[in-house]
Amino acid sequence: MDYIENWIEQLLIGSGVSVEVATYLRLLILLGCLFIVAGIAFWITKRFIISYIYRLIRKSPIRWDDVLADHQVFNNLAHIVPALFVREFAQSIFLDFDYIYPLVMKLTDVYLLVVGMTIVLSFLKVGEYGLSKSNAFKDKPLTSYAQLIRMILYIASGILILSILLGKSPFYFLSAFGAMTAILLLVFKDTILGLVASVQMSTNDMVRIGDWVEMPKFDADGDVIAMNLNTVKIQNWDKTITTIPTYYFITDSFKNWRGMQECGGRRIKRAVHINSQTINFVEPNTREQYKKFSLITDYITERQNQIESFNAINSIDTSELINGRRMTNLGVFRKYLELYLKSHPNIHQDLTIMVRQLSIEDRGIPLEIYCFTKTTAWLDYEDIQADIFDHLLASASYFGLEIFQQPSGADITKATRNFYKISTN
Repeated sequence: MDYIENWIEQLLIGSGVSVEVATYLRLLILLGCLFIVAGIAFWITKRFIISYIYRLIRKSPIRWDDVLADHQVFNNLAHIVPALFVREFAQSIFLDFDYIYPLVMKLTDVYLLVVGMTIVLSFLKVGEYGLSKSNAFKDKPLTSYAQLIRMILYIASGILILSILLGKSPFYFLSAFGAMTAILLLVFKDTILGLVASVQMSTNDMVRIGDWVEMPKFDADGDVIAMNLNTVKIQNWDKTITTIPTYYFITDSFKNWRGMQECGGRRIKRAVHINSQTINFVEPNTREQYKKFSLITDYITERQNQIESFNAINSIDTSELINGRRMTNLGVFRKYLELYLKSHPNIHQDLTIMVRQLSIEDRGIPLEIYCFTKTTAWLDYEDIQADIFDHLLASASYFGLEIFQQPSGADITKATRNFYKISTN
């Protein structure tokens, strides 16, 4: 290298260039040659050597290493070669420029550090991708942990870069960061809160990717599609996206429907209102009519035997319906609905099945259906629920019951006409 430098310098001086100018021209020529050689080395490394590595990876019988080739992880290795050339020949090129050489070496070291960090980040990205495809980590917030590792790498790299450029020990900057703790806490407040929240959510298994989450405060109701250090993304049922800061899942209440999905049944909890004026005791002829309903034939017989036995033991006068124990059309209808649900092929028989009365309201007597479907799919669930209530609404009249509803304009008009006809007659 010294021979080439002397030859170029003598050639320039022989061409009539002064010694001082020849020194600077020699530096420019050598730098140009170095950049050309480094560029060629970079191109050869990336075009041939790294491409050959990728071909070997794809041909290997191991399948997991194909991800390295798919994500082009080794591309950044090609950047190391030009930096090594600069580091190797810089001392000779800047032999007459001692004040520039240390700066060049520092910049080269910084460049190598940045390239090394990008290589580590590439492997981190591949590791995150590979773990996300595993069933064991599919629903875990891997993005949050990857972001935390990247943040630590960025901070460590920043400290090392400052250490190289300023010639100070890394511990010097760490002590300076310690003195700036209050400012750092203020600047990275959301990140720190998100980190704490992510750890707690993962430890307590509060939210997973794919969970159906409902958070009314943010009008969020849908599936969790992404989780990272700062935010949780929820795709609502109307296909909009709601982004919620992660720490709100620790400080605020929300509903996670995962338990419903895992148990395999989705709850039906809905009531209809029965007109209280249509509730009556069951008379003998009505009781015989009820026996024709196959679901409650045995129930009517057994229940009537129990009632008659009770009334006989207690010497109750049954000539009046109000005396003793009697069946009511609402009670029989309630039992009919319960048996109907227990015979329904789409109702989960291992979970709670109940038909109950709620507190009486001004709209009548609420009769609530409480059960679970065998499926958690939304469309199937709605079909099953509608089918059950279609049957309920249609069968109420067979028990002499009316479903209450607010009177419409047509109802008022009809009542007025009937009143007018009665009054005119």
